[in-house]
This record gives sequence, C-alpha cells and structure tokens, in this order.
Amino acid sequence: MSAKSQCVPTSAAKPGDTAPAVILLAVSAFVIITTEFIIVGLLPSLARDLDISVSTAGWPVTLFGFTVMLFGTVLTALLSHFDRKRLFVIILLIFAGSNALAAVAPNIWVLGLGRFPPAIALPVFWGTASETTAVIAGPERAAKAVSNVYMGIAGAMVLGIPLGTLAGDAFGWRGKFWGLSVMSLAMAVLLFVVMPQLPERKKMRLGEQLHIFRDAAFVANLALSVVVFTAMFTSYTYLADLLEQVAGIAPGAVGWWLMGFGLVGLVGNWVGGYMVGRDPFRATLAALVVLAIAMTATVPLAAIIFGWAQHSQSGDLPTPHFIPSARSG
Repeated sequence: MSAKSQCVPTSAAKPGDTAPAVILLAVSAFVIITTEFIIVGLLPSLARDLDISVSTAGWPVTLFGFTVMLFGTVLTALLSHFDRKRLFVIILLIFAGSNALAAVAPNIWVLGLGRFPPAIALPVFWGTASETTAVIAGPERAAKAVSNVYMGIAGAMVLGIPLGTLAGDAFGWRGKFWGLSVMSLAMAVLLFVVMPQLPERKKMRLGEQLHIFRDAAFVANLALSVVVFTAMFTSYTYLADLLEQVAGIAPGAVGWWLMGFGLVGLVGNWVGGYMVGRDPFRATLAALVVLAIAMTATVPLAAIIFGWAQHSQSGDLPTPHFIPSARSG
C-alpha cells in the first residue's frame, strides 16, 4: 500500500532539470528489484557452495517475503513525510551494505541476515518512488516519468534477474552480490548529487492512513493479491532448480530461460493492461485461470521437455530448436 502524504505546492521544474533524477530513480528501481529476486536464479549454485539443500537455500526468500509483509505497510506510512532525497539515499546505502554482507556470507544464517534490511527498505521505496517521481516531473510530465520508473522495475524482471543469473555463473553468486552492492552505492551517490530537494510533506498519523482498510473492496483486492502472488512466487522461487533438475537445462543456460520468463511477463503486463481497461473483473478472472493452469502444468511439461531431450541425445528424435540448452555434454 502506498502511503499518501500531502506536500507544500511548488513550481514545476524544467524538463532538463528533472530528467536525470527520473532516470536515476528508474535505475535505482532496477537495482532494488534485481536485488529482491536475483536469489531465485542463484539457488542451485548457492546450495552447492554452502553445502545445503535447495529448499534450505530458499529460506532467505521466505524471510524476505514475510519481512516485506510484516513491516512494509507500517514503515511506508510512518516515513511518508520523510525527506525523499535523504530517504532514497539511505535505502540505497542499506542495499549496498546488505549486498556486501550477503557476498561474504559463510553460511545461510549470515546470508539471511544480509537479506533482512533490504526487505524492510524495499516496500518503502515501492510506496514512495512513483509519487516522488510525479512530484519531481510536475503535473504535465508525471505520467511519463512514473512509467519510466516502472520500466526500471519491468527491466529488472526481464533482464536484471536472468543476466544476474548468467553473471552468477561467470563470477559466482558472491560476485553478483558484490556487483549489486557497488551499483547500489553508485546510485546513492548519484541521487545525493542530482536529485532536487522536494517540498516538505505534512505528517499524517498512522491511524489516518489505515482508514483505507475500512474499504471492503480494497481489503478484498488485497487478499486476492496476497493469494495470487503467493502462488506465483512459490513456483517462481524454485524455477531455476526446476529447470536444472526436472527439465535437464544446463546451469550455464538457466539465465536465458529466465529471460524468456521475463519477456513473457512483459507481454502479459501489456495484455493485462489492455484487458483491465475494458473489463477489470474478466481480466482478473482470466489471469487467475491462466495462472492456475500454468502452475499445474509446469512440472509435467518440464518432464516432457526433459524426456524429449533425452531421446534426442540418443538419436531417436531430432533436437527441437527450443531445447538448445538441455544437457548434452
């Protein structure tokens, strides 16, 4: 839930003054969302390196999700009046330090500790970045500026996670966390230098902001979102391991398959936006049906692909062009 706050009116900045700050917020969104989901593609290698099971390696993902759920709404509301420039710099410094801790983690417990602070800071960024971008850009350019920030989020899903997985194969999962740490630190410094000072915001009591929970439609949509995202990320979290163990995809090629997942998601966002504009209820129902069918079919389809790949290796079948990465030596 985004915390709404009031701010003192100010004159809009010139387009040339706002563009660098908007771009940096978009890149920051890319880094932050990549940090959130990068572990999905690294679970198999992380499990091998720390000598633990893949399910145990997934514990930090669960910790991250529960932390966001428990603290996100309250912290976003409490910090809604906080100076945004300082807030974003602090958030990115938290990500820099936490990624560095994850990079040197000797065991799963330290890794989990390194994932805890970003889980607290991420929803605050989510809840304030779009509103802040709109204020920076001004009313006439707000919509385009906000869409640029969300492109950073979409870019993380499409490119950040799969490319991070590929980088993890090349430099190890520790190297990937070091890279995210450096990127977070760089964004903190650049935002401190470039982002303009924004108007003061009127502090609102937490009780006032929580009035929205009296809206039955909001609560119903929130509950539906919790169920749907729980279902989606239950599957997505172990997608890399599923591709390796069930579909027989070589570890070095998993990133490319995750990129395909992201690209399909990007298309889904576009189709979903079009459908929601015409009929929100039917669009939601269609999305739920597709998600249910896809999750039910995931493991059987992966097994079929693996079986096809095994037959093709023995010469019984030609190798399909869509399985270039099945283990073939």
